[in-house]
Amino acid sequence: MNIEAKFFSELTTRELYEILKARAEIFVVEQNCVYQDLDDKDYESLHVFYEEDGKVAAYLRAFYRDDGIVQIGRVLTLQHGTGLGGKMLKEGIAQIKEKMNPGQLYIEAQSYATGFYEKEGFRICSDEFLEDGIPHVKMTLDL
Repeated sequence: MNIEAKFFSELTTRELYEILKARAEIFVVEQNCVYQDLDDKDYESLHVFYEEDGKVAAYLRAFYRDDGIVQIGRVLTLQHGTGLGGKMLKEGIAQIKEKMNPGQLYIEAQSYATGFYEKEGFRICSDEFLEDGIPHVKMTLDL
């Protein structure tokens, strides 16, 4: 399995297709959430993903939110229960540090997944709120 970290302009059309397919599979189909995934943030994002046999197995994107703050989003794995999600987050943070050099990472995490992010040092910094009908919290990680 290969790790890739590319800005939008570096992605091949096949990679982009596989990324969007994986995002739809997890966030629209699996989580039964109808929302506008294509939000124009992809153009400015670093896309970090594990690829296996031409398919995206795990993914996240990162973009500048404010000066020195990078927001992580669309974190997913298609291989649940294998540890790939944790590996994706750890490697994603390393790639973001190297390619974007932020002072802080920010994420709006689904509430059930806060423990997953806390393992990498993220801390909750908000009350729970609904996003597309799903409970979320804001979390940060100082680098």
